[in-house]
Amino acid sequence: MQWWQHTVIYQVYVRSFFDSNGDGIGDIPGITAKLDYLEALGVETLWVTPFFSSPHRDFGYDVSDYRTVSSVYGSMDDVRTLIREVHRRGMRIILDMVLNHTSIDHPWFRESRRSRDNPKRDWYVWRPGRKSHGKKPPNNWRSMVYGSGWHYDPMTEEWYWAAFLPFQSDLNWRNLEVRKEMRSMLTSWLEEGIDGFRLDIFDCIFEDPQWRDNPFSPHLLPKLDQGISTFQRVDRIRHLDETFLLAEELRGLADSYGGFLVGEVFGDWPVLRRYCGTSSCSGLHLVFLFQSLDAPFTARGFRRLLEQAEAWFPHPWSPVWVFGNHDRQRRMKTLKGSVEKAKLQAAFQLSARGVPCIYYGEEIGMGHGTIPVGESRDAAARLFTDRFPHFLVSLIDRMTGGAVHRDNCRTPMQWDDTAHAGFCSADASPWLPVQADASFVHTAAQLSDSQSLLNWYRKLLALRREYPPLTRGSLEIVRIPAHDRDILGYIRSAGEQAVLVLLNFSSRKISDIPLRYGNRHFTTLLLATGGGHLDPRSVQLDPWEACIFMEERLQK
Repeated sequence: MQWWQHTVIYQVYVRSFFDSNGDGIGDIPGITAKLDYLEALGVETLWVTPFFSSPHRDFGYDVSDYRTVSSVYGSMDDVRTLIREVHRRGMRIILDMVLNHTSIDHPWFRESRRSRDNPKRDWYVWRPGRKSHGKKPPNNWRSMVYGSGWHYDPMTEEWYWAAFLPFQSDLNWRNLEVRKEMRSMLTSWLEEGIDGFRLDIFDCIFEDPQWRDNPFSPHLLPKLDQGISTFQRVDRIRHLDETFLLAEELRGLADSYGGFLVGEVFGDWPVLRRYCGTSSCSGLHLVFLFQSLDAPFTARGFRRLLEQAEAWFPHPWSPVWVFGNHDRQRRMKTLKGSVEKAKLQAAFQLSARGVPCIYYGEEIGMGHGTIPVGESRDAAARLFTDRFPHFLVSLIDRMTGGAVHRDNCRTPMQWDDTAHAGFCSADASPWLPVQADASFVHTAAQLSDSQSLLNWYRKLLALRREYPPLTRGSLEIVRIPAHDRDILGYIRSAGEQAVLVLLNFSSRKISDIPLRYGNRHFTTLLLATGGGHLDPRSVQLDPWEACIFMEERLQK
């Protein structure tokens, strides 16, 4: 197997991870300073959010120069030091790459909007408007956030397309000069030692060349996995054939440097699978499976999720298990603050076949912030608060899983019980307020507590390294008819080794679970809290307990 098929990814939101210079903003040296923590945690690949030059209206996802580092986050020397220190620890690092759009402050776009015949004009998606004097947008395409994605430029009296926020103008990937420049830029980062890229909203890179309207949909709220925006389907602006061909092209580039690509794409299972190619060496290496965010937290819900992932991403393809990121509400809010449920979820994420992706702070159970929408610094939130009452924006945010007011999932990492949770110095002002529970939910306290969520993650990640079935093994779902509603079970097998995982998705103790399945006989590995009460005939699981069992004949 290739390393990327079973690596453990940890997402670092640079701005919120650790401030090394006292300005209240996380930075590149701050990540380097915490590498020992990440190495001890057991993660293997760091996904670092954009640190390129930017006006920071979307905090780095509005790039103004892909080849330079924003002074807010450090310098190119700082990045090289980070890469070197990551590799020295046997870890890898991937960059968050925004290929779909740039900032309107990028020199390319500034040139592009100078005149209709400017050499850079065709580097972006420009169209004449409809009706008299072209004052109506070219078609009905809506952005992925809110409102029309077309924006009028009075200087040249045409419209530019922005699939996301108005100040993020989409590049024209049909322009060969754009493709050549972007490929050169990616190559330059690979030559710096970067191990791959997370590709931001990759499914939106191409648009319908005939500029046809999107068809109507009766839905008010977006459902991206179903291809639905506000009152329309997004058939003309997502998942075009050219996008899948580009995935193959970029795969070849990444492979030539031994790197990998993981795509942020939204769609149903067949669409996600298509992005990973028709063979194991074409298309993107990995795509996030956001279906996990919406799966019911029940044995049946997760069993169905696992069945679908195994059906659509069988070996040698790998599912990517993700439960949070910088655009969605923190998982602890979904789990209603339950540490027991968080441990159960971690056991699933780190024992199921595939690639786990941990969002910073998940390992200590960081909750969702409580910053009011009226105080949001998020440009997406302000797009709504400028138009609607704040109570309505808060409602929309809840209904979309935190996708509108994203400050609350980006609050500073909680390191200790000092000022600002140790994120920055006491005399600094953090860019977002630290959460109220930071005085007791932080890494320092949990490191000294053997039963903490953080130490649970560390034990599970150590277990993955110790037992090959958990990283390289096949997966077989085990059904326990008497407890089918409450228990999810599966066997991971690799060669002569096998591991059984039992997850109790209920609030009740379950007894008399037989340990014998066919010719396999398992005994407990004393890992789970509560121990996995071993009996010669059966085992019992406490509420929300996860137990992992090794095959008896392999015990020494």
